[in-house]
Amino acid sequence: MENNTEVCCENGNGDGCHGHHILHHMKGGAAKMEPPAKRKRVSSSWKVQSSDIARNTFNPIRSIVDGMKLTPNPKKDMIALSIGDPTVFGNLKVPEEVETSVIKSIKQHKYNGYGPSTGYEDARKAVAEYVSEETSQVESKDIVLTSGCSGALDLCITCLANPGQNILIPRPGFSIYKTLAESLGIQVKHYSLLPEKSWEIDLNHLESLIDDHTAAIILNNPSNPCGSVFSKQHLKDFLQICETYKVPVIADEIYEHFVFSGCAYHPLASLTETVPILSCSGLTKRFLIPGWRLGWIVIYDRQDIFQEEVRKGLMCLSQKILGPNTLIQAALPEILKDTPKSFYTDTLTFIESNAKLFYEKISKIPGLTPVMPQGAMYMMIGIKMEHFTEYLNDVEFTEALVTEQSVFCLPAQCFDFPNFFRVVLTVPQEKLIEACDRIKEFCEQHFQEHPKSNGKHLHVRGFRPY
Repeated sequence: MENNTEVCCENGNGDGCHGHHILHHMKGGAAKMEPPAKRKRVSSSWKVQSSDIARNTFNPIRSIVDGMKLTPNPKKDMIALSIGDPTVFGNLKVPEEVETSVIKSIKQHKYNGYGPSTGYEDARKAVAEYVSEETSQVESKDIVLTSGCSGALDLCITCLANPGQNILIPRPGFSIYKTLAESLGIQVKHYSLLPEKSWEIDLNHLESLIDDHTAAIILNNPSNPCGSVFSKQHLKDFLQICETYKVPVIADEIYEHFVFSGCAYHPLASLTETVPILSCSGLTKRFLIPGWRLGWIVIYDRQDIFQEEVRKGLMCLSQKILGPNTLIQAALPEILKDTPKSFYTDTLTFIESNAKLFYEKISKIPGLTPVMPQGAMYMMIGIKMEHFTEYLNDVEFTEALVTEQSVFCLPAQCFDFPNFFRVVLTVPQEKLIEACDRIKEFCEQHFQEHPKSNGKHLHVRGFRPY
């Protein structure tokens, strides 16, 4: 008994020893001792590491922009054409009906607690009614509400792919696809978009990338950063490849209906009865309220391909953060129903007018090649780098533009597409005109009429000057 007591005292405290003696005597000395606890490791210094997921999370936009030397010309006000946030300049207002619906949900005092992880039934039903087309009907059970469209993309990628598998993403394309996938150990393969064909998909290239480890293809239509809108036939050709290889689609349709005159938006799911699709969208862009963080996933699955695994997987993943903002969810039925059509048309008219004006002015600037968008909020502009030999690439070009002219355009290396830059079209028209004039002045000062190839400029797959 003495030996047992010594072990207890060495690894515990006096009370623990006393309790052991009592137990021993109560059981006539037959109590069995627990094995001694392992001594805890004592360290002389701290060593706290981040997880593999944290180390693998990398946003190229932030990395590139944070690394740029951005010192604006103090004699000129800064004009930022880089941020895809329609609220920055304050010129595009939220409809009063939308604001009223949120105020109403606040004053009801019913939506201050947790909601269902996939969203309130009334809100999911409202989304189902909003997105349903004659050829692609869905119900509330097919809707998962999320924290913004990026939250929807996160759930879809996490649900469909495992570490070691791959997903196909567009180049140029929204950088978050790569950020989300690679943080989880999922490989990304870039399929090419063709600027000379208004950024259509290089379908042959896409098809060549599919292998036994391909878990999904991401399609973005209308597009960020390109502003492209795919035709019905092009989407059907894309879907035929998905059907042939039995690869599901994550459709980033956050710019749904955000198309200019003469173009039409075709929801991907309205064009197929066989390919399973997870469509991601939300209030961010069409309703001009990115900070309200309300997005959704629509499950299109006529053949019940997602029934066994994917629906349950999305449900489980939604429980990680217990659903999006409940106040906005409560207002969602009225937002989707009561927003005036004039709000949509006025917004599109303004942005299309800016796109035409920007395209007209940039087309006349030596060394630049704009690609006219068909929708969304952006325009991509090619730089003929051989005429700007002072600069190695689009990053240096846009840095210098900030330094000299205080105009900040986003270098397209952020979208894995060098020697282009992206501009946002939501700025007030007077600022847009001023920005164009400054870009023209910059290019005229640095443009070399007779280019000297120094072999150092990056080239773009599939791009041919117009």
